[in-house]
Amino acid sequence: MELKTVTTSEIITKNIIDAIQDRKGKSISVLDMAAIESAPAHTFIICQGNTPVQVAAIADNIRDHLLEQLRVKPFNYDGYRAAEWIVIDYGDIMVHIFTRDARQHYNLEDLWSDAVITEIPDLD
Repeated sequence: MELKTVTTSEIITKNIIDAIQDRKGKSISVLDMAAIESAPAHTFIICQGNTPVQVAAIADNIRDHLLEQLRVKPFNYDGYRAAEWIVIDYGDIMVHIFTRDARQHYNLEDLWSDAVITEIPDLD
């Protein structure tokens, strides 16, 4: 039997997804961009909330969860003022939390359509 080695990035990604789902974030997409030379990160995790308040709550929960569970702090984050699109930078992993309208407007999945995109099913 062959054992699969789990990378730090995979652990961080799983914890980010758990934190998003914990605050009822929806339509989670994981974009693997490791093969794209011009990509700003190896992984984008994209999700949405219903309101700016929920978007901020999801972002706060991701930051809190990763700090508590893994002792990982983001390099930077931005977007809390309007909370239509909050981005959290974890180096090789960038998290984008949108309202539905902002997500449709910026359409990152289409912009990075060369990436391998994995859709995570909503919990409810």
